[in-house]
This record gives sequence, structure tokens and C-alpha cells, in this order.
Amino acid sequence: MLEDKIKNTIRDVIDFPKEGIIFKDITPILEDVRLTSEITDALVQKSKMLQPDAIVGIESRGFFWGILMAQSLGVPFIPVRKKGKLPYKTISYKYDLEYGSAEIEMHEDAICEGMNVLIHDDLLATGGTAMAAAELVNSQNANVVGFTFLVNLTFLEGNKRLKPYTNNIISLVNY
Repeated sequence: MLEDKIKNTIRDVIDFPKEGIIFKDITPILEDVRLTSEITDALVQKSKMLQPDAIVGIESRGFFWGILMAQSLGVPFIPVRKKGKLPYKTISYKYDLEYGSAEIEMHEDAICEGMNVLIHDDLLATGGTAMAAAELVNSQNANVVGFTFLVNLTFLEGNKRLKPYTNNIISLVNY
């Protein structure tokens, strides 16, 4: 079963990025070509029905599968990055995290009005970053048709913050 393979490959890193956090490290998955391919296929299969016009990937681990999904679905990949990392004119959204605040940006011309956009990141925790990406999409008068995640930390209830944008919240692994 894919979920078991993923869970057996993810590495728990205790007290990272701060004391009391158990970080779910997905980088060992990237060393397994076959598992990476299985994950890509599963994410594409689960999101194909949403018929996205583009995939937004959230920096930086959201880029890993976001670009693979976009290529497989034949749609553009749009990076969302931390403030100051994109070279062209941007729009931004500032938000609170569980341990501080952050600001993300996207190129102002990346999404056209009316586009159906799927947002991808590696992990859903409290939902703050995914919500901020959804706000960027909405600010362009585009539609969030879904969110995909490799991992959902369900005990943090990030789904609740994303439900106002769409009920299509897909994850391959739940903790």
C-alpha cells in the first residue's frame, strides 16, 4: 500500500525547527526513484478530475511534486516563493505561522482571471501557507479547485482553514 511505503520512508526529526516539533522529513523519498514515481502517479490520478489549468507549488518542497504533476497534466507550473525570491513584478500575501509570520509572493502575471488552480505542497500542518497561496490565487480572480499534499498532520486541523476555498483537499498520508 502506498501510504505504508511513504510512512516507512519518511524520517522523523525531533526538535526541528524548534524544540517540541517532530519534523516529517520527506527527503528520503526523493532518493527512491520508484516511490517518487508512484507518488507522482497517485497525486496526478487524484487531482486529474479537478481539471486544473495550472499547478501552484509552494516553496520549496511543494516544488518537488508540483512540477511533476504539472508536466504530467500538461499544465503550467507556478512557483510561490518567500518574499524577495522572485525576479519579476510580484503580488504578495503576509500571514501568521505557528512559530512566527511569513510573506509569500507570486509573479503578478502568472495566473489569469478565471483559471482553475490546484495548489500543492508537501505537508499540511495548520494550513497557513496553503491558505496564503489560495489568497494569492483569489486575488487574481482565479479559482482554487483543490489542494494536494503528500502528508496531512490531521491533529493540527489545517483542513478547516482550507475549506472556505474548496472541499477538494487531497493527501496521500495522514498522521
